[in-house]
Amino acid sequence: MSGGVDSSVATGLLVEQGYDVIGITIKTYKYEDVGGNVGNDSTCCSLDGINDARRIALNLGVPHYTVDFTETFKKKIIDYFVEDYLAGNTPNPCVRCNREIKWGEMLRKADSLGAEYIATGHYARIMYDEHSGRRWIRRSPDAKKDQSYMLWSVRQEHLARTIFPLAGFTKPQSRSEGERLNLSLQNKPESYEICFIPDNDYRRFLKDAVPDLDQRIGKGNIVMDGEVIGQHDGYPFYTIGQRKGLGVSNPDPLFVLNVLPFENIIELGTADKLDAISLTAHNVNLQKYADLNDPRRFIVKVRYKDEGAPATCHTDANGILHVTFDEPRKAIARGQSVVMYEDDDVVGGGIIG
Repeated sequence: MSGGVDSSVATGLLVEQGYDVIGITIKTYKYEDVGGNVGNDSTCCSLDGINDARRIALNLGVPHYTVDFTETFKKKIIDYFVEDYLAGNTPNPCVRCNREIKWGEMLRKADSLGAEYIATGHYARIMYDEHSGRRWIRRSPDAKKDQSYMLWSVRQEHLARTIFPLAGFTKPQSRSEGERLNLSLQNKPESYEICFIPDNDYRRFLKDAVPDLDQRIGKGNIVMDGEVIGQHDGYPFYTIGQRKGLGVSNPDPLFVLNVLPFENIIELGTADKLDAISLTAHNVNLQKYADLNDPRRFIVKVRYKDEGAPATCHTDANGILHVTFDEPRKAIARGQSVVMYEDDDVVGGGIIG
């Protein structure tokens, strides 16, 4: 329970359906460690959110616990986030948090409480095929709130113990249900920022997390077509496809084509040079099918707000996912997630390498 509309309504619906419900709010970071606007109640793990979750649980008559996952969250999510940026990648901490914290750690907590399932306020559906015995995520009917892209890494054994009470709902329906349940959350704002960066300032966060960042990395060259055209303030502050804040002028718009951490170089170029026809991905998790040894055709997304494009996909003997698109795609960034869809079903995904 984050204290927001979705998890609160999910809790209320489960109570109505006769489940024996325990409300859990997780504390994922120490406020003094992350800086920024620590009182911002639009983040999912704020102090205000914890207090709202406790109030909602009391109103619904369910026990509520706040669980301290700060140490595990720092090791598995925050440290990964920082290290991935220092490696020149563009990490996606929400995907990793879903797998490691919201499912992995939460199911361990559920076991300790004797709970059979965990439930969340995600807008997604879980499908099950009796013949194959496999479970997978299906997109929400509400395209604006669909969260299937962020759930590709959830394992089979975790899906088997998951309930999505808001499956099939739209956001307006959830707000309406919140009003019917007298949760007093109709005007609660949505959370968009990464929870441990409440001010949404990645540069500030990285400098705080790595106090000697400027000394360790320092300025470096910005290169275009092999020629130095300027200097950057530190390669972790740039990501593939970035256009604004480059600090150089050119007759044509320029974009970040590559981040080269070992050379301390940012490579720029025009939009046409952002095109790529293929990618590989590691840390692959398959949901709908047990393997992809033989090439298959899917619609593939390379970022959250990507509409997806047709591609041929297969995994090799080392478990690496190979994706070849029918047409070139722009700004495929290392560290982001690639997710394969078959109609509305999540086939699986991986981390772009």
